[in-house]
Amino acid sequence: MSVDDQQRTGASLKREFTRIGWWGVVGLAGGSILLGLSWRWQGALQWLAMAGLIWAFICYQTKRRLPLNRPNPEAPLYRELGWANRLTLLRAWLIAAVAGFLFQPWPEGPALAWMPGMLYFFAAMLDRVDGYVARRAGQSSLLGNELDTVSDALGLAVASLLAFGYGQVHWSYLLLGIAYYLFHAGILWRNLRGLLVYPLPPALHRRAWAGFQMGFLVVALWPLFYPPVTTLAGFAFMLPAVLGFFIDWLIVSGRINRQADAVNQRFQRLTDFSQTVLQPALRFVVVVTLTVSLLQSGLPPLRGHNPAWMSNVMIGGFILGALMIMLGVAGRCFSLILIGLLAWYYLSNPLLPVDYVLFCSVIWLLLLGTGRFSLWQEDDHWLNRYDGA
Repeated sequence: MSVDDQQRTGASLKREFTRIGWWGVVGLAGGSILLGLSWRWQGALQWLAMAGLIWAFICYQTKRRLPLNRPNPEAPLYRELGWANRLTLLRAWLIAAVAGFLFQPWPEGPALAWMPGMLYFFAAMLDRVDGYVARRAGQSSLLGNELDTVSDALGLAVASLLAFGYGQVHWSYLLLGIAYYLFHAGILWRNLRGLLVYPLPPALHRRAWAGFQMGFLVVALWPLFYPPVTTLAGFAFMLPAVLGFFIDWLIVSGRINRQADAVNQRFQRLTDFSQTVLQPALRFVVVVTLTVSLLQSGLPPLRGHNPAWMSNVMIGGFILGALMIMLGVAGRCFSLILIGLLAWYYLSNPLLPVDYVLFCSVIWLLLLGTGRFSLWQEDDHWLNRYDGA
């Protein structure tokens, strides 16, 4: 591609992106009018100001990366952003719309109360789509990779701050929301001081865990469950992820040398220990603590005006979920089912000391998998194939 062709392509990209940026502004303005009519005008104007600020930040981050709209640094620019990047920008726009609710009380009403969580839900769904669209269209790009990372980090930061503002999570969960920015600020600080920044080896769990965090935050922003259940769940989801960021920082700062064979062997032994001891032990802990919790709380599990058949469904779900987890049959799927059943159970029953161990153990099984001695781990294999693609 000649220099003139590159300049024309770059100008065309800028025009397309400018149109998208202004359409985003129009969408936010229209959304604020709808909010004003159905909620309150002061809240709608504050929503517009906050959402507009985040959308401006997204546009700035995208504009400075437009020269990356190519498959590799040596390849010519794509002539269009492509549908994958457009979907990523739509996801970023939805995150800006979620940010509009920051520093305001949770909207009231049968529809408005669901709005922040539903906006973040659609953003999370698009996160599972844009990469697939890029691969199917044959237009994967450096721009898409960076926009995806920027949107993921911004979404987690906004949603975690909003969940904290609504009282759904403990303040410590904010560590996860800002972990990405602290991590890259540390890298920038090392670069400015002329210190080496070591490469971070790829890991399949990073994207999968980010997806689980999004799923938790979606539920935390829905008016379904409240503390202490959401607070405990936030701690259980946050702790492994923050530890992962800390270990990654030790690697990029050179305190852990992943290039050394001895270090790789230690990591392999740690992985083997988790697969052989920790994860099977968590399966056993889940079954035992679930049994103890039900015996201590007494039956039926659902009291009050709930019909008997709902209690029977819950007991059947507990038995099936515990059995499948103990056998290691689609353990992640049944851990997710058990998390939902337990959250439902805790609506009618107080959290006992044993429930703290139970709930955290189920969530950690969801994140880690059931490990060795499992009969069927196709959900693990699918997750690694999908998120490692």
